[in-house]
Amino acid sequence: MLKQSIFREYDIRAIADTELTDEGVRGLGQALGTHLQRAGARVVILGHDARLSGPRLRDALRDGVLASGCDTVDLGMVPTPVLYHYVTRSGFGAGVMITGSHNPPEYNGFKTMLGGGMLHGHAIQEVYRLLSEQDFTEGAGRASQADAVPAYVDEVSGQFQFDRRVKVVFDAGNGASGPTLSALLDRLNVDAIPMYFEPDGSFPNHHPDPTVEENLAPLKAKVRETGAELGIAFDGDGDRIGAVDEQGRVVWGDILTLIFGREILQRKPGATFIGEVKCSQLMYDELKRLGGNPIMFKTGHSLIKAKMKETKAELAGEMSGHMFFADRYLGYDDALYAACRLLEIVAASGRPLSAQTEDLPPMICTPELRVDCPDERKFGLVARIKRHFEERYETIGIDGVRVLFKHGWGLVRASNTQPVLVLRFEAATQEKLEQYRREVEAVVQKMLNE
Repeated sequence: MLKQSIFREYDIRAIADTELTDEGVRGLGQALGTHLQRAGARVVILGHDARLSGPRLRDALRDGVLASGCDTVDLGMVPTPVLYHYVTRSGFGAGVMITGSHNPPEYNGFKTMLGGGMLHGHAIQEVYRLLSEQDFTEGAGRASQADAVPAYVDEVSGQFQFDRRVKVVFDAGNGASGPTLSALLDRLNVDAIPMYFEPDGSFPNHHPDPTVEENLAPLKAKVRETGAELGIAFDGDGDRIGAVDEQGRVVWGDILTLIFGREILQRKPGATFIGEVKCSQLMYDELKRLGGNPIMFKTGHSLIKAKMKETKAELAGEMSGHMFFADRYLGYDDALYAACRLLEIVAASGRPLSAQTEDLPPMICTPELRVDCPDERKFGLVARIKRHFEERYETIGIDGVRVLFKHGWGLVRASNTQPVLVLRFEAATQEKLEQYRREVEAVVQKMLNE
């Protein structure tokens, strides 16, 4: 039986070898198959990333789904957006991606797609209820396989005719994106320099998490060495993008969202955009100044997709590199597609990536900062931290607490995917940034130690 604590806000995730047993995952498959059938789905598409535990978990999950009476279609090892694309275009309506996303290699998990959205919140807890009560449908589904990559490559590559040939370094991080990215690049007018395209779930070169700046060090070095106009990195399952300019400076996800948003506003004045609580105030202010309608919302791919549909947003972006394009695309987070959109902008500009940020007001910010905190403590701790700052400052409580200082802000929120607190800071000067960071981190440490 799987522990309830691994059934998180927008996916199911745990240490693969010890917490995701074959028997437990088979039961999960039957619970998911039952839930999806009762929602009207009869076929479940399966895929997995490059993690070493992926095939074992796929087999156990498939057996459970089949035992619920659902049919399965196995796509094998693919990036998450390839599974999203297949589910969307096939009309089957349900899919499960087996991926640990940005977690350490020993983790793995399950993202479940239904009807163009993702299971999250109450729906994931309902799956746990079905599992714990053994409230299963029973049947004998049929298993088949499919190659989803060619149709995906056809659709994505068919959108892009770059004005000029851009020199760019790609770092696939030994994740699942390499083979699909290679096939995509064969169709595009790009001078591509590949790094770590061979899938290897031991991640021998660096961990594929582009929100951690040290993971971008090889990409930065290769960009400077080759004279490329930019570098692009991917996470382990291909739904998050990282970018560096020609000087090796990181362009974080919120500024990428601004770059994409500016281009969209040239064609769609007044467009709505979704950002999350970690995003720079500069992003919100600039999109609004340009006539857009930026909305701050909670972090999390499932939550953001639902908010996009509600608000009819053209684009959503997260600091972590999830980019969701409804403009010209299908509304889910796809880092390979986002890379093509970035290349399109750089190619049309006639200049390297830094040209997209040179006119922005100066901003001083931290990357995502992670503080270890046990899962069973993190939400209660953030609630206490929130109460502390609400008594002293204006705050935004959409997701954790964003403390609004006179010349900047600081954020504390509980991660929904890891046993950590996530912090970020932004200020007008380095001195103010350090001041705000000291104040917030002192409160966090004090409460952690109590």
